[in-house]
Amino acid sequence: MIIGLIVVLLAVLGGFMIAGGQVAVLIQISEFIVIGGAAIGSILVSNPPSFIGKMIKECMTLMKPSPYSKDAYMSLLKMLFNMFNLARRDGLLALEGHVEDPENSEVFKQCPQLLENHHALSFFADTTKVILTGAVAPHDLMEMMEIDLEVFDHEVGHTAHVVQTTGDAMPGFGIVAAVLGVIVTMGSIGGDPAQIGHHVAAALVGTMLGVLMAYGVFGPIASGLMKRNKQAIQYMHCVRYALFSFARGESPITCIEFARRNIDPEIRPSFSEMEKAVRNKEAA
Repeated sequence: MIIGLIVVLLAVLGGFMIAGGQVAVLIQISEFIVIGGAAIGSILVSNPPSFIGKMIKECMTLMKPSPYSKDAYMSLLKMLFNMFNLARRDGLLALEGHVEDPENSEVFKQCPQLLENHHALSFFADTTKVILTGAVAPHDLMEMMEIDLEVFDHEVGHTAHVVQTTGDAMPGFGIVAAVLGVIVTMGSIGGDPAQIGHHVAAALVGTMLGVLMAYGVFGPIASGLMKRNKQAIQYMHCVRYALFSFARGESPITCIEFARRNIDPEIRPSFSEMEKAVRNKEAA
């Protein structure tokens, strides 16, 4: 993400300088305050102050590689296979200790990515506990998981929605800043022409800044967040179909095959790769 933002800024500033512009002219603190303050205020209108910190934290995660890599999925598939194989060999009650305390479970430790993913870990552990009760039919279990994922999708998508909405409003805030600059300019008519020119330039900077922030910063960040959220949901669906297959009494290899089919084709391991990985682990 950071590389893309740098490219955007360098392209805009570089073209401006090549055309003979001076970067110092673009530094209009009053315009920054109007546009930045309006953006932050609009977010606070519909969200608590604590959301600002959460939004910044989630945006910063885009600077790191996606945790949903091929290796992460392979680790998940192997953990799922071992978990289901344990239940098949020793009975469902053998899973109880693992799902009650995942952090100290040797089986869960085989997939550190799952342990670090609070939502996916809770989803897996809670659903497995429901299966252990034996009181819920597979189709009812699927409905429960669908409800859980709908709520999760709404929660993780809120930040991207707010960023996108704010980005859509940035050109409007830029126009507000520009109009205020024009008002100041009108009050200077009859004065020093150079001063009037400075006010006009400041007003135009407001318009430029609003459009640039909308399409060069907020829009791309929102798109990045939505893509990351889609990956998180896909990871949960991978767990979902594995558990659904397990609840129906399918074999461990069939359960993880249902999970594998939910992985993005770009990073999805082949069936042979998956089978070799889990069989080697089983033999060990």
